[in-house]
Amino acid sequence: MLMEIETFIGYLENVKKASRNTVLSYRRDLLQMASYLEGQGITEPEKVTRTSLNSYMLYLEQQGKATATISRMLASTKTFFHYERNEGKVRRDPTELLKVPKVEKKPPVVLTVEEVGRFLSQPSGDTPKGARDKAMLELLYATGIRASELVGLQLQDVNLPLGFITCRDGQKERVVPFGKEASRSLQYYLNHARKALLKGKESSWLFTNCNGKPMSRQGFWKIVKYYGEKAGIQADITPHSLRHSFAVHLINGGAGLQAVQAMLGHSDLATTQAYVNYMQKGGLWSAYAEAHPRG
Repeated sequence: MLMEIETFIGYLENVKKASRNTVLSYRRDLLQMASYLEGQGITEPEKVTRTSLNSYMLYLEQQGKATATISRMLASTKTFFHYERNEGKVRRDPTELLKVPKVEKKPPVVLTVEEVGRFLSQPSGDTPKGARDKAMLELLYATGIRASELVGLQLQDVNLPLGFITCRDGQKERVVPFGKEASRSLQYYLNHARKALLKGKESSWLFTNCNGKPMSRQGFWKIVKYYGEKAGIQADITPHSLRHSFAVHLINGGAGLQAVQAMLGHSDLATTQAYVNYMQKGGLWSAYAEAHPRG
């Protein structure tokens, strides 16, 4: 089954032009499914049945997987077998009658402006690591980008003189402005800390770990947790909490929904075109400067 999975992954990358994170997520979910089924003596997609997949779902529950995680893994499995059926590699889709577990939607964690200020003041910036952490956190809140987009930024994606970054998700690209606080932290990091973290190595990545390698999402998640606890914030803060807070604070500050959607990258083709038109009129930057608490 591994060969079929890799063929499907190639389809996602080359035909669907899926983002790197989407591809990684599908591969991880499908390889875990294949490993379980192989343990049950099932090594070919044609041999997979609804019963064997129900058994797999039960196994995931017994392993303590969250409902949202199981739902996502089942969605990956469904997409894979739908592809296999369309390609004529299986006669029937074993996921056709499988029900996706209901996921209870929790309200997003949104920090107050005071909490964000306290949180962002935690990295001292006195060490290369502290300067990097401050720059990452300031930029995350300043732009509302995803953690994966933050750690995926390269030097060429940052325009300090004009105050914006370029984010790429698959073949999609968007420009997001940032304000004075993020600009100061980024400038200090680039001038005084990044070289020390690289330790003589060359890298095109904007943010690196203490070994000069690209920062991982997991590594950044730990950074957010650490400073959240240090700031005494009771909420279960994650990188996405700052994304939610960014959006809410902008809207509360008077920014238009269209500008916020554009900055967050939540848009179909029509919305993207509207964002381009809006940006050309200067509305994106003016909305940001007027509404963001740290603009």
